[in-house]
Amino acid sequence: MKRIFLLNGHPDASPERFCAALLDSYTAGARRSGHEVRRLDLGAMNFPLIRTAEQSNKGDVAPDALRVQNALVWADHVVLVFPLWLDDQPAYLRGLFEQVFRYGFVHENFDQNKKRLKGKTAHTVMTMGVSKWDYLWKSRAYGIRMLETGLWKYAGIKPVKRTLIGSIHTIDKAARKAWLKKLQDAGTEGR
Repeated sequence: MKRIFLLNGHPDASPERFCAALLDSYTAGARRSGHEVRRLDLGAMNFPLIRTAEQSNKGDVAPDALRVQNALVWADHVVLVFPLWLDDQPAYLRGLFEQVFRYGFVHENFDQNKKRLKGKTAHTVMTMGVSKWDYLWKSRAYGIRMLETGLWKYAGIKPVKRTLIGSIHTIDKAARKAWLKKLQDAGTEGR
């Protein structure tokens, strides 16, 4: 059994958001299989944005960001679900990552060879208004690639599974139901 940390990266805390429903489905599958699950929702968090290098290097870590750090250390597997906004992560999610993934947290004692999250795996799920193929071809998957290399890999998290759900505003109920089932199956398998 795995310890799985789920992060809803949608800045809107409304439970009717599709990102929340995807995580609800994943959670149901994971718990059914006996995995231990912790979940945090970006929309329910409050933290200041980092504005200077000094704040990043020596500033206090906001309580909500500290909860994310603790969950990352605790987990074997991380699942992040978020919407694509302007070809990237929502700004508030990026602000959380700046709080959480500080150099001193990612690399123990500031040693680049000692990655605190090494050996953990991740599954990144991104919803978007454009089609998956438009995103992959026109934008070259910029936002998701930067997340995978600039954050997950940098912190030692690999392998990373990627799920892209495109045309979210126009898919029908059957397609939404199918995506919820896929996430539930992923939770059951802990991937």
